[in-house]
Amino acid sequence: MCVSTNRAEFSGTTLYTGRRRHPQHGVIHVLGYQNTAVNLSAGANAMLLHLPGRSMSPENFLSAGGCTDILSRMVDAVRPPGQLHERTRSASTPRSVQVFDHDIYTVLLAEDATQIPAALAQVPARKRPGIDPELLRFYADHYPEHTIVLCCFDNAEAKKASPLLLWYRPLDPDVLTAPALDCHTGGVPATDTPVVADHWVVFGSDEAPAGWGTPVNYPAGMPGQLYDFLPDTVVGRHFGSEPLPNGDFALTHEDLLTGSLDRIHRLQPAR
Repeated sequence: MCVSTNRAEFSGTTLYTGRRRHPQHGVIHVLGYQNTAVNLSAGANAMLLHLPGRSMSPENFLSAGGCTDILSRMVDAVRPPGQLHERTRSASTPRSVQVFDHDIYTVLLAEDATQIPAALAQVPARKRPGIDPELLRFYADHYPEHTIVLCCFDNAEAKKASPLLLWYRPLDPDVLTAPALDCHTGGVPATDTPVVADHWVVFGSDEAPAGWGTPVNYPAGMPGQLYDFLPDTVVGRHFGSEPLPNGDFALTHEDLLTGSLDRIHRLQPAR
């Protein structure tokens, strides 16, 4: 599901990742992320995501415009028949850490996870999590070329999040990666222990051939700018109940275009 900085439960995760040739930004990857969160800590909490891209800013985060069902509509498109159904804050933080508000979250973007503690003073007290330094060292050691996204929230807001939508210029344009490393204790993820998945993983590409995938019925009120970032058609697969290696979901763009979803694999942290 994801990694949290304190005890939490996350269920019903939907991950979307797609490749686009954007008219302004060129070849980009787009991530969509949504789940049901239950904060089991007494105070604030946060979820950590790692993205294989650099030089991100608040401009990379896309507003869902109150359309909370964008990703669930993607799932509806790929579900087999018969199944049941912002505001930027200025911050004098280290140069590689940016702090801003997006939807219910106060977001920290860091190119070095170990610089996050120095930026936490910019997070409102009601959302400011305590973070195990070893967890941040883990991300710095295992994801040195990634952008680390820390999404801080409080108990009252834990269940009110719209889909998290963002884009980035990928380190490898030909491999689509959906962050799914799992640990809900606030500690370092156990990368050698299998975890039980509860995920819909959905993919899209604007280079897909005619007749590929299933059309998405987007909500009528969806912000117009999102059509430049989201796919017309999608493919996807549900992962549930079976233990999987702890890591991310990955698929090459070539395998995506040929519909080879059996080649979705788990990408574990670099040793």
